[in-house]
Amino acid sequence: MTVTVAAVDLGATSGRVMLGRVGHDELTLHAVARFPNTPVRTIDGLHWNVLELYRSVVAGLTTAARDFALDSIGIDSWAVDYALVRNGRMLGVPYHYRDERTALGVERVHATVPADELYRETGLQHLPFNTLFQLAVEELDPRDRMLLVPDLLTYWLTGEQIAERTNASTTGLLDLGTREWNASLIARLGYPRELFPRLVDAGTAVGPLLPSVAAELGGTGAPVVTAIGSHDTASAVVAVPAVTDDSAYISCGTWGLVGVELEHPVVTDASRIANFTNEGGVDGRIRFLHNVMGLWLLTESVREWERAGDRIDLPALLQRAAAIPGDIPVFDANDPEFLPPGSMATRIRNHCASHGIALPDDPAYVARVIVESLAGAFADAVRKAAELSGRGVGVIHIVGGGSQNALLCQAVADRSGLPVHAGPVEATALGNLLVQARALGELRGDLTTLRALVAKTHSLSTYAPRIAAAR
Repeated sequence: MTVTVAAVDLGATSGRVMLGRVGHDELTLHAVARFPNTPVRTIDGLHWNVLELYRSVVAGLTTAARDFALDSIGIDSWAVDYALVRNGRMLGVPYHYRDERTALGVERVHATVPADELYRETGLQHLPFNTLFQLAVEELDPRDRMLLVPDLLTYWLTGEQIAERTNASTTGLLDLGTREWNASLIARLGYPRELFPRLVDAGTAVGPLLPSVAAELGGTGAPVVTAIGSHDTASAVVAVPAVTDDSAYISCGTWGLVGVELEHPVVTDASRIANFTNEGGVDGRIRFLHNVMGLWLLTESVREWERAGDRIDLPALLQRAAAIPGDIPVFDANDPEFLPPGSMATRIRNHCASHGIALPDDPAYVARVIVESLAGAFADAVRKAAELSGRGVGVIHIVGGGSQNALLCQAVADRSGLPVHAGPVEATALGNLLVQARALGELRGDLTTLRALVAKTHSLSTYAPRIAAAR
C-alpha cells in the first residue's frame, strides 16, 4: 500500500511541484513542474509575484492530477513574508524580505521592546526582515488577516485561513513556551489580535480543495490539503537522514541554515549575542540554528558576470575553481552588505579590498573565495551551535542544492574537521511528502522512523576531512 501526494516547494529563486509515492519501504519523488520565482520591483519596492506563483502551482498540480489520483497536497516556502487579506481579498502584493522598507520597522519595534527582551520572548535570531519588523511599517486594520506565503496559497486552494506553526515561529510573534500567538507582545506592539489566524500543527488536515479548484485540476476527487512543516527548512530537517544523535545539519540553498535539532530552546545571552535562533520544527522540535548568506552569494555573482556578457557554465566554473592552488583568502559571508540583490561579485571584491585582500578579476578565483568563505562560515556555525547547546557534533549533514556542490562539501569537511554526508538534494520536498504520508496513516512513528526511510531509499556522498588542509 502506498499513497500518492504532491509537494509544492517554493524557494526564493524557483518553485516546483513534486509528485511522490510513499509507502513502508518506498519513497520516490519526481518533478512534474519547475518554474522561476522572480521578484518584481515596482515604484513602491520589491515584491513577490505570488499570483504567477499560484498560477504555476495550479498548473503543476493539474499535470500531476492528470495521471495520478492525489491523496494529499502540502505546501512549503521561505519564511517571514506574508499577504494581508481583508474580506477574502488580498490587499496588495506581498513585499520581498530583501526590500529596504524594514529598517524603520526595526527602530519602531526596538523602541517598544528592547532587543534582549525580545530575544527572551521569542528566541529568534535578529534579522531585519523578521515579520514583526515588517508589520511595524504597515497600516493595519482589525479587519485584516495576515497569511504567510504557504498559508496564502493554502487559503486560495481550500478557503481556510490558518497559520502553520513552524513558519509562524519565524514571525517573532509566537510565545516561546506555549507556541501560541504571544498576545502580550502583540498588544505592546499595537498589532490587532484579529490579524493572526488560528494555529495548526504539521500533519493537520486543513481541508479539501474548493470545488472550483478541483474542477480546474480536472480530477474526480478533491484531495485534502495537509499542513506540513510549511517553513521549507522545517521540512528539509525532517528529511535529514541522520542515524545518530550527534548530527548537525546544513540546509543549503539560497540561504544556509546551520544548526542542530533540540528538544528545548536555548535562550541565553550567549546565544543572543551569537545571533542563533530557536525556530519551530515538526513534532514540537526546536531548530537551533544560524542563518548564513548561502549560495545567494554565488548565484548573484553568476548573474552579474552573465549581465556583463560572460557565459557561465557553473559546473565548469567550479571545476576551475577547485584547481586553484595555494591558500585561498576568505571574507565575512555574513556581512549585511551582501543581503540586497545585484552586483554581488563587485561588492565582494570591494569588501575584500577594504579588508586588505586583493582579488583578481577572474570568476573562477572569486567563486573559489566565495565557496571557501561559505564553508568557513558554515563550520564556525556548527562549532558555535555545539558550544551553545551542549550537543556534541560528530557528523554534518548537508541537504538541499548545496549538497551537489562537491567543492563546497569538501571545504566544509576540511574547515570543520568533521565528515560530511551530502544529500538528499530534494530534502525539503521529501520532508513535505513524509509528513503528508504520516498524516494519511501510511507511515507511523516519530522523526527517527521517517529519517530511517530517507536513509534507506537515498544514497549519500561522504566527504572526509583532509587533515592537512583542515583549518
